Amino acid sequence: MSNTAILEVNGEKHEFPLIVGTENEIGIDIKSLRSVTGGVTTIDPGYKNTGSCESAITFLNGEEGVLRYRGYAIEDLAEKADFLEVAYLLIFGELPTKEQLDKFHTDIKNESVVDDDVKKILDAFPKSAHPMGVLASLTSALTAFNPSSVNVNSEEDMYKAIVKILGKFPVLVAWTMRKKQGLPLNYGSDKLGYVENILKMMFEKPNHDYEQSEILVNALDKLLILHADHEQNCSTSTVRIVGSSHAGLFASLSAGISALWGPLHGGANQAVLEMLEAIKEDGGDTKKYMAKAKDKEDPFRLMGFGHRVYKNFDPRAKIIKKAADEVLGDLGVEDPVLDIAKGLASEALSDDYFVQRKLYPNVDFYSGIIYRAMGIPVEMFTVMFALGRLPGWIAQWREMRLRKEPIGRPRQIYIGENLREFKSINER
Repeated sequence: MSNTAILEVNGEKHEFPLIVGTENEIGIDIKSLRSVTGGVTTIDPGYKNTGSCESAITFLNGEEGVLRYRGYAIEDLAEKADFLEVAYLLIFGELPTKEQLDKFHTDIKNESVVDDDVKKILDAFPKSAHPMGVLASLTSALTAFNPSSVNVNSEEDMYKAIVKILGKFPVLVAWTMRKKQGLPLNYGSDKLGYVENILKMMFEKPNHDYEQSEILVNALDKLLILHADHEQNCSTSTVRIVGSSHAGLFASLSAGISALWGPLHGGANQAVLEMLEAIKEDGGDTKKYMAKAKDKEDPFRLMGFGHRVYKNFDPRAKIIKKAADEVLGDLGVEDPVLDIAKGLASEALSDDYFVQRKLYPNVDFYSGIIYRAMGIPVEMFTVMFALGRLPGWIAQWREMRLRKEPIGRPRQIYIGENLREFKSINER
């Protein structure tokens, strides 16, 4: 195979080097395109065919349904590792030793207290505020309480910033939910694991002893692992491009949260439950809605089925389906909305129309079911997604800064008016 690509523009041929990744992905390096062609650029709305960076963090093959973090199969990590191990792997490149993991957890716990003035910021939000807006604001506000910028040339400074946000972010998540529910703001326990503490902070009631459910801990652990990174998606690209201006870690993460908020991205699991609620209100006839989904003339769209990246079964959905079954079985929840969800999933997996088009239930579908069964409000679903994605965003920000990537500055093709003569206001 040639190691160059040839592009002909206005009769002139130009050679550009090929970059080959470790999984044999091929990219054409066009950073010299404008200079050698006298101003020619490319146009790629949504950057569907444009690589913004070289990255060693996550490999994704949508055609074959493959997802790996730092070379480890997502199936192995979900089964054999916990979320904090995976976070360490994503951020620092290797699975931690027992000593490294213990230190990592201890350092995170030592940073799990939030400045009390942050509560005043939270108090200023009405209960009607969407939790994602609140979370983005509180994350950005952390910058005010930690004003010194991270020295990215110091591993020690970088590490301190990382454990600081990993310690404080779950507190912000729990407080965001408890504020909406009118519950007192609390902290976790230094005797509990990372995921156990998240559940305790979210669900502990002031007049009840809190009891952990291993089924719920296991399910949430898996969900957070499955959401931890997903290559150069919208929110991750946002974190990297904001960070490329040398904005701080907390500001970059806040921008990522805002990007994740959109219904085409992290809001998909919320859209699933809203769809299920609408089906319930209309009588709960799943066969009717499966028929509507197959009718091209019908505007109804089945949320949580298929994936824009995975052209086969979402590998994360295979893993989390089992956890969803365990959660529903363990909790014994009687919920018509969850019954509708199970009915839709069963019919889609056996319906030729969906099977042939590989429109299988995806991770958003099953995560919505689990969060609903756990008692997490639907408007918190995307917040939980952000909690899982946090280590991936940190890893991507860290990689971008260590590689000294240039500031992001996409080009455009101008399609507006040509030069016009200015007219004074009484002549318009």
